[in-house]
Amino acid sequence: MTFNGDPTWLDNPVITQGLPKALWETLAMTVGSALITAVLGVVVGVLLHNTSSGGISPNVAVNRVLGAIVNVGRSLPFLILMIAIIPITRFIAGTTVGWRAMIVPLTVGAVPFFARLVETSLREVSSGKVEAATIMGATRWNVTRKVLLPEALPGIIAGLTTTVIALIGYSAMAGAVGGGGLGATAMSYGYNRFQTDVMIAAVVLLVVVVQLVQVVGDRVARAVDHR
Repeated sequence: MTFNGDPTWLDNPVITQGLPKALWETLAMTVGSALITAVLGVVVGVLLHNTSSGGISPNVAVNRVLGAIVNVGRSLPFLILMIAIIPITRFIAGTTVGWRAMIVPLTVGAVPFFARLVETSLREVSSGKVEAATIMGATRWNVTRKVLLPEALPGIIAGLTTTVIALIGYSAMAGAVGGGGLGATAMSYGYNRFQTDVMIAAVVLLVVVVQLVQVVGDRVARAVDHR
C-alpha cells in the first residue's frame, strides 16, 4: 500500500515519529481541559439548577445573569472564541501557542456546554427525593451533595463523555492554528504538503480515541446507575 509515491506509509517519519508526539499533545490538552471543565461545569450547573424557580435556592437575578453568561459562551463558535480570548490565554498561560495554552480556550468553550448538561441531569432527579431530604432536616448543601449529585451522576457522566468528545474535536481545530496535536499535524503535512497518508493516519487516531472515550464513558455511567 503506497501513498504519494512513498514505498510504504510506515516509512514516513511524520507518521512514525511525529504522530505519536501529536497524539500525546492532543490527549494532554484534552485531559487537562476536561478535568477543569468537570469541576467548573458541575459548580456552574448546580448553581443554574439550584437558583432556578424550581431549585432549592431560587434566585431569579443570579439565575438570569449566570444563564446569560452561559448562553453567550455556548453561542460563540470555538474558533471565534479562541481568538477573542487571546489576551486571557496569554495572561494565564504566558503564551498563545502550544498545547498548554490551548487548555484555556478549550476550557472556556466547554464549561458552558457541560454546565447545561449538568443542569439538565439535575432537573431529572425526582422532586420527591429532594422533598423527603428537606423534610428530614437536610441543609441545602447536604441535599445537593447527598441527593441531587448522586442521583444525577449517571447523566452527569454521560454529559461529561459527550463534552470530552467535543473537546477532542475542538483540540483538532486548535491544533490547526498553533495549538499542536493531531490537528496541527494533519493541517501542516496532510493538507499543506498533500501527504494523504498523514491525513488518513491522523483521522484514524482521532476516531479511535473518540470510540475509546465513548466506550469508557458508557460503562462508567452504567456502573454508577443504581436506579
